[in-house]
Amino acid sequence: MNDKNELLSAIAGKNRGLLVNEIDKVAILAAIANLEDHNPNPNPLEQADLLQGNWRLLYTTSRELLGLNRFPLLQLGQIYQYLQPAAAKVYNIAEIVGIPGLEGLVSVAARLEMVSQKRVNVKFERSIVTLQRFAGYKSATEMVKQIESGKKFFPLDFGIEGRDRQGWLEITYLDEDLRINRGNEGSVFVLAKVA
Repeated sequence: MNDKNELLSAIAGKNRGLLVNEIDKVAILAAIANLEDHNPNPNPLEQADLLQGNWRLLYTTSRELLGLNRFPLLQLGQIYQYLQPAAAKVYNIAEIVGIPGLEGLVSVAARLEMVSQKRVNVKFERSIVTLQRFAGYKSATEMVKQIESGKKFFPLDFGIEGRDRQGWLEITYLDEDLRINRGNEGSVFVLAKVA
């Protein structure tokens, strides 16, 4: 089994990290490190064409993201990250599912600042919490178009530029359909390109 298949097998059925135990975590982190050792694009930020587009989160150790699943009667749905390297922008969109008619969205828009061929500083600019029906939500790509058009969302849509909300991400693996990031809080993210 090759390193990529080994990682995908290790994270299968783990619900993005919500269903892991300590043994799973160790095995998954070892599989991630194995794959990172064979990164076909050691300077991933030079690969704008590979980075551009919509990515779906397969696995993370981020407590902040996985914590979105703690609300009663609601569950964390799909999580997307839409990258626009040429514009130095990123959009994170988390779907919240559960009670019919109350499906939600939590979205954050940020600006990227390249600091090396692998690492970007992330400066968060806008946060949105809304119901999918209020946003007319169809897909993460369509949501990004609405955000970029300047649309305001109800009930929560606010700027977060001056609130010291920033961090960094390092892209440690990139190919045509898989990306691995490591973040400033020690979090790991495994994402698959959405066709």
